[in-house]
Amino acid sequence: MQEPHRTEIVVAVASPEQHERLGEITVEAYRSAGQLGGSEASYAIELADVAGRAAHADILVATDGDGRVVGGATYVPGPGTPSSEFADADAAGIRMLAVDPAAGRRGVGRALTIACVDRARAAGRRRVVLHTVDGNAPARRMYEALGFQRDPGADWEPVPGLVLVGYRLELPTPGTVPDQQASTNASRS
Repeated sequence: MQEPHRTEIVVAVASPEQHERLGEITVEAYRSAGQLGGSEASYAIELADVAGRAAHADILVATDGDGRVVGGATYVPGPGTPSSEFADADAAGIRMLAVDPAAGRRGVGRALTIACVDRARAAGRRRVVLHTVDGNAPARRMYEALGFQRDPGADWEPVPGLVLVGYRLELPTPGTVPDQQASTNASRS
């Protein structure tokens, strides 16, 4: 089997001209992964409404080397917005991360997740929280590989039969050294 073609992935804030295409990709990605549950029509409308989310959250878009939109994510800067699914004042969130199914296995989801974490870190947030569908093994593996830990207390079922599992990534307090880096530095002394 041939390795998927990898091209440079660039993540930036989505322009209004990219909103419609990103909405289409988001609905397509969620539908193909079976993540719409029984509320397909109403949630598909919400997923497609990128412009509506952009009014209160940062919409990040991933493009390939040819400038084609291949994915996106909603970065939620904190609680108290229509996109917030958390009340933690020290947290930022990631919602509606989607990759064009035709662009899978190219690092798009990873690049979007890292961009969201970088935004949270730059904003001084202490953690990043997110949910994914229980059965979405590729997403769960990616989040865990990036250091996210399961947060069973955040699990919920927005509609019957659609279980979302919670994840969180603790970010080091500015000016401190993360535990892994601290232990590495200590072993070098």
